[in-house]
Formats: sequence, structure tokens, C-alpha cells
Amino acid sequence: MTMRGPHRRHNRDAELAEELRAHLAMDEADRIARGEAPRDAAASARRDFGNLGLVHDLTRDMWSRAWLDSFRQDARIAIRALRRAPAFTCIAVLCLALGIGANAAVFSWMEGILFRPYPGVAVQDRLVVIAGTARGTPGYTPVSWPDFQDIGLTTGFSAFVADKIIRVTITGGDRADRVIGELVSANYFDALGVRLAHGRGFLPDEQTGNGAHPVAVISYAMWRDRFGLDRRIVGRTADLNGVPHVIVGVAEKRFTGTFVGYGSQIWIPASMQAAFTGRYELENRSAPWIEGFAVLAPGVSRREAQASLSVAIKRLQQTYPDVERGRGIRALPLWESPFNAQRDLAPMLRVAAVVVAFVLLIACANVANLLLVRSFTRRHEMTVRMAVGAGRTRLLRQLVTEALILGAIATTVGLAMAFACRHALTLFFAPRSGVVITFNTTFDWRVLMLSAGAGLVSTLLFALAPAMRASDIDLTSALKADARGVLGGRPASRLRAGLVVAQVAMSFVLLVGAGLLFTSLRHMRDVNPGFETTRVYTTWVNLLAARYDSARVRIYADALLERLRSLSGVQSAALATSRPLDVGSPYDGGPIAVDGYETAPDEAPTARSTAVTPGYFATLGIPIVRGRDFRLADGDTTLPVAIVSQTMAAKYWPGSDPVGRRLQARGRWMRVIGVAGDVRFESLLEDPQPVFYVPMRQSPRSAFNVFVRSSRPFAAVGPGVSSTVHALDPGVATYDVLPMRDVIERSTSSQRIAVTLLAICGTLALLLASIGLYGVMAYVVSQSTRELGLRMALGAGPAGVLRLVMARGMRVTAAGVVAGAAIALGTTRLMGDLLFGVRPYDPATFAAAMLVMIATAVAACAVPGVQAARTDIVTALRV
Repeated sequence: MTMRGPHRRHNRDAELAEELRAHLAMDEADRIARGEAPRDAAASARRDFGNLGLVHDLTRDMWSRAWLDSFRQDARIAIRALRRAPAFTCIAVLCLALGIGANAAVFSWMEGILFRPYPGVAVQDRLVVIAGTARGTPGYTPVSWPDFQDIGLTTGFSAFVADKIIRVTITGGDRADRVIGELVSANYFDALGVRLAHGRGFLPDEQTGNGAHPVAVISYAMWRDRFGLDRRIVGRTADLNGVPHVIVGVAEKRFTGTFVGYGSQIWIPASMQAAFTGRYELENRSAPWIEGFAVLAPGVSRREAQASLSVAIKRLQQTYPDVERGRGIRALPLWESPFNAQRDLAPMLRVAAVVVAFVLLIACANVANLLLVRSFTRRHEMTVRMAVGAGRTRLLRQLVTEALILGAIATTVGLAMAFACRHALTLFFAPRSGVVITFNTTFDWRVLMLSAGAGLVSTLLFALAPAMRASDIDLTSALKADARGVLGGRPASRLRAGLVVAQVAMSFVLLVGAGLLFTSLRHMRDVNPGFETTRVYTTWVNLLAARYDSARVRIYADALLERLRSLSGVQSAALATSRPLDVGSPYDGGPIAVDGYETAPDEAPTARSTAVTPGYFATLGIPIVRGRDFRLADGDTTLPVAIVSQTMAAKYWPGSDPVGRRLQARGRWMRVIGVAGDVRFESLLEDPQPVFYVPMRQSPRSAFNVFVRSSRPFAAVGPGVSSTVHALDPGVATYDVLPMRDVIERSTSSQRIAVTLLAICGTLALLLASIGLYGVMAYVVSQSTRELGLRMALGAGPAGVLRLVMARGMRVTAAGVVAGAAIALGTTRLMGDLLFGVRPYDPATFAAAMLVMIATAVAACAVPGVQAARTDIVTALRV
């Protein structure tokens, strides 16, 4: 039959119904013509023709657009059904939205921090991180400018981009601002594909010549906040660290630099390095400082590019054997960058992805249980629909459509919740003066598609089993009886119990994870970092912006120490160029030579270093285990000296006393005068690394950290430290004064985020699991009223009934705990990078999680159990 009527559905349905009636009438007429009575002819014609409504539906399904009409009809019915059960709909949507929203938030964090962290950069898909390596030294190091230039012609790459984060003080007008900036190569904006809102980027020759090109590109935010979106901004001058710079461009609004976690507000060519770091090291191959990138050539894989890079490094090792021996350069994916917050956040995000997946599964299992209960209450509806001709496939399609609409609503709500919480990650990072904490958490099409897909697919998968159970109806039995029983029989009851077992198992895994991280964080807070944190306070002083020469720096430093030591309650004070456990104030590093140490083939001895003033070790409580401390007499006119750490002494002078021995760094030989205790200077999780100290008078710097030890609390000392810095020279920018304990807390931000996330998700999962267990037991009790009445009539007391209900619930819990323990033994190994002082299979943590689950199960089963124990025998036997 070909339908050529109007396209509107009601016209086509009317036309089809008229045609079916015509066929039926013709069959009746033929039977009457053959001699049958009219009544018998009509009955036999209808019997042979079949269910008129079913034939109507089957015929309509053959039309080209019938599936769309059918879906519209199913959708209308589903929406009406959900509106008739507002409590069920709200609870189901809330459960699913929490799971989908959590996944969407973590997806956006992973996309914006690990995979596409730099908004405005057009070549992120081909961007890799360039990092140095040294044989025998763990981790990665920056790369020197000469090395970076020499590898710039390596095949397989389109461009190499130099980059280094710096602190900048910008003055001019009526105020001074402290901001984060970047020293970059001249091709920075062009190679990364960053568009400019105004002006230009840097010219090729502006990256060479010591201080020869004082130009800058500012961020859109700085242009808006400081310069009021002045259209004549290009060509204006701003004092950066006391040096007038001409603003030549404004970056586009989205671009905030190439350092994850900190938003950069100004970019300066590498030729101006000395004005911002106190050194010009573009010609020093032994001075690694570049934390750069490279752009892969189109069609070239990272592995192929690395092979070309390795060939270039071998050439450098042959050309400069003294400097390059044992050194290498790696091309790393963006998510493995060792130079910014990605390094700390990657393990946390890996754990977070697993955690939110568990939360979504738990939420889906909870909704599946709700759907199972709802399917039993709709058995009469399903029975009637089957009796009037609806097939099982038709019912299944209707129930799946309801689940799809439920998932679509929950996905929309979840995405809205995730979008509202997209900046929640920044709440874990304390604000700092002049530092804009920012993470790229834009919801692009990748995040939306992945989140929506995960939400809808998981919802449909979990809704499929309840839908199949609800549509699997024995019509004869259903019409004969009320089909009383626990959710229509044993299979459905086992399905509900299985879903609760899954919820308990996943909740147990989250509890174990939260317990491990909490224990790890507690151990980290108890670990000895190598220095004291009680009543030790610190701040940062930058004299570069005030254009101090070396003589003025020395005078200012001496005067500052004298005034600080005279403050009430201050016991000692000292200066240092680096601050332990502060990524914003790293130690220097580079190759060294040790007198008398025989290097292995391809070994490149390296060590970290920092310049300090006398009294530094006493102020921070770092013991001098051998030799002496620095003295005021250790100046630029005396023999260069150094103090080495215990780890460095053990590595380069094993079994002997290093005092009196020599080491070389940056082309200068120094005499070792002491050995200091080890300090963890990058992370509390690391093993102590070789480090040596030099007197600041022999290695003067224009920017340094201030340390003060006091017998008084922070509130009584902090303001005095800040005012003392400002009183010596009002033109010197002041920074926040912090307790050293806060510095340690900042260094554990990744662990704190993971603990918080797991605690929240674990609590949510525990709540959902307890609700699921309560729902199962409450339903079992409500459907077993007659059974309970018979038991009590035969002599079972309330205590026995209570034990029966509790035993059923505890069996389900025990199965979930056993399954969860098995899963946890495998998944907790993913947390290895975040754990400290505790094993992934710590028995105490597993036992604690088990006790929590048992206590929760007891509470969830107690209410249904008490209700069962109060069953009235007479009323129950009448049911």
C-alpha cells in the first residue's frame, strides 16, 4: 500500500483507518455472499483479520516517517508519566544530575588543564613541552638558551618557543602593580598562533642583545583594568621593574599565557632577561632556565620528532663534551609538563576521573532500583496495554523512551551544575599578591559531547534491565491474580539486590581511597621537611624594580636584616634567593664539577643551589652537621666558599669528609666549609636531592626571600615585617608575609584537593548506597507482610523478625564489601603518586572503611527491621 495523502499525521491516520475498515467490510461482504449469516460473517472476518488497532500500528510502522511519529507519541506518554510521579522524577533527576555534573566538571578540568590548557593557542594539538634531562638526576630540568637555539633547526618540528615565568612590577600613573609575566622568544605569538587584539608581537631581532629591546605585549585584562581599553595603547610606555618599556601589542581576550595555574599579564622578549632575573644568560650554555615548547610539524608524531631531537643532542654532546655530557632533551606531551601546575594536578585528576565515574555508576544503580520499584507499581498498566494488543517490544520501547527523557533532563541539569562549578578548583589555591589563579575550564564541544554521551549511555544501560523486567509479563497469570510477591518474583528481587551490592562495592572503594589520602596527608603534615615551620615567617623582596645596583642591594640587605632583628620578639632573620617548597621561588640548578670525583661515562653531575646570608640555617632550623656556617667576612674579596647538603656530600664524597674539598659551578671553584642537613625543596614526597649553598655576598641578587624567626605569633610579627620592608624604601614593592606552615600547605594542594573530592564523593556515594539498601529492605518488608504475619503467628517474636530483616541486609552489604575490597586492591594503585607513608592496600584503612559500611548498613536496615517487628498479625493475615 502506498500512502500519498497529506503529510500531517492525523490525516494519514484517518486515511489508514478508513482503508482498514474498507478491507474489513469487503471481507464481511464476501462471506455473506458465500451464505454466512451477517453476524457470523462479521465475527469471522474480525477474527481472521486480527486486532484492528495492532494492524493499524504495524501498517503505520512501515511508513518512512513512522519511527518519528512513534517516538513523538512515546515521548508524550513518557512526559505525562513522569509528571504524574513528581517525587520519583525529582529524586531520579537529582541523583543522575549529581553524577553527570561531577563527570562534566572533571572532564572540563582535564580538558582545560592537561589536554588543551592554553586558550587562544591555535596549535595545541601539535604542541609539546621541551625539558632537559641529566643522567643520574631524577626528573627534568630547564634548557639553556644556546642549546635551545641549536636544536631549533631539528627536523620534525615547525618551531621552538622559549618561555620563562617571572615576577614583574609595573609602575606608572598613580599606582604600582605586581603581576606575573613571561620572558619569551621573539616567535612566541606567531609560533603558537596567538592572535593580537591590537598592535604586533615581537620582531626576530628583539630577542638578542643584552637589554637592547625594552618592548612588551600586555594581556587584554591588563589593557582593560589598568589602561581603560585605551585605543592608543600601542606606543605607550610602562615602567617594568624600573625599566621603561614600550607597549607594542595587546593579546586577545582569551589568552592568559602558557603557564597552567597562573594567568600571565605581560610578555617580554628574552633580551631583557637581566632586568627581571638579575642575570643575562643568553650566552651561557651552563645556565638552564628555559621552560619552553615546540610545535610538531604537520603529520609528524611525537616519537618521530623525539628521534630527530636525540640526533641533535648527540651532535651537541660531540661539540661541547664538557657541558653536554650525560645531558639530554625530551619532547613531552602537555599533560606531563614538569614546569607548572600540571605536574601536581595530573595525579589528582587521574584519581578524580575514576571517582566521578564511580559516583555516576552509583547514581545510575540507585535510579535503576527506583525504576524497578516503579515498574512493579505499573504492572497493572502494562498488563492492560498488553491485553489490548501492545507487544513486548512496544512496551520496552516506551519504557526506554521514558529513561531517555529522564537522562536528557538530568544531563541538562548536570551540565548546568558543572558549568556553575567550573571555577571551583581555584578555591583550593590561596590568593597571592599580584598572582591571578586561573585554570582553563571552558566547556567546549568536546566536554559537552563526552559528558552528555556518558550521562545518556549510562542511564540507558542501567534503565534497560528494569525496562525488560517490566515488559516481561505473563498475561494469563497477570490477569488471573494480583501477582503478589517481592517485586514480581525472585529474578527481580535478585536484580535489585545486585544493584545494591554494586552501590556498596563502589562506595567502599571511594571510602578506601578517601581514607588512604587522608592518612597520607596526615603523614605529610607530620614529615620533617628539613627545616622548622613553627614561628618562622617569610616574604619576598624585589629590588630589580627599584633599579638597585649591587652596592645598593648590599646596603639595603644589611639594613633590612638589622631592622628586622631589632623587632620585638624576633630571634633571628636571614635572606635567601630560594624558598623551600615554593614553585614560585625555585632553586638554581645546573652542571657542576667536583674535585676528585670520577664521573661515569655519560654522567653529568648536577646540583641545585641557593644564595643565603649568615644566620639562614639557624633561622630555618637547618642543622650544620659538620664544619661551620657562613660569616659576614665571606665576601666578594675572599675565597669563594660553599656549604653542601648531606645528600650531596654522600653522593660526591662517599665515605670521606667534604670539608676542605672543592666544587665548581658556573665556572667558579668554591671551597666546601660545611655540611648542612637535607631539605626537601620541591615536594614533601621527594627524596632529598643534592643542593649546595653559597654566601649572598659572593653571589649577590636583587631579588630574595626574607625569613624571620620569632617567639611571637604571626599576627604580632607579620605586619611589622611588611612595614619594615616598606619603611626602608617606599619605592620597593611589598609582598605578602606568610608563615612557613602556609608554604607547606600550598605545596600539598594536589593532595588536599584529592582528599576533599574523595570525601565529598565518598559521602555522596555512601548516602546513595544507604538509600538504595534502605529502599530494598523497605520494599522487601512491604511486600512480605503476609509472610511476616505467618512467621509471627507460628511463634516468631519481634526480635526474631528484626534479626531476619537485618540478616538479609547484612548479606547484601557483605557481598558489596567483598566485591569492593577486590576492586579497591586494583584501583588504589592509581593513587601511588599522591600517597606518602601509607601503602595502597593499608589494612587499617580497609578495616576502617569496612566498619563505616557496616555501620551505614545497620542504620539503613534498622528502620525497615523495626517496622517488620511491629507487624500486626491479624492485619497481615488479612492481606
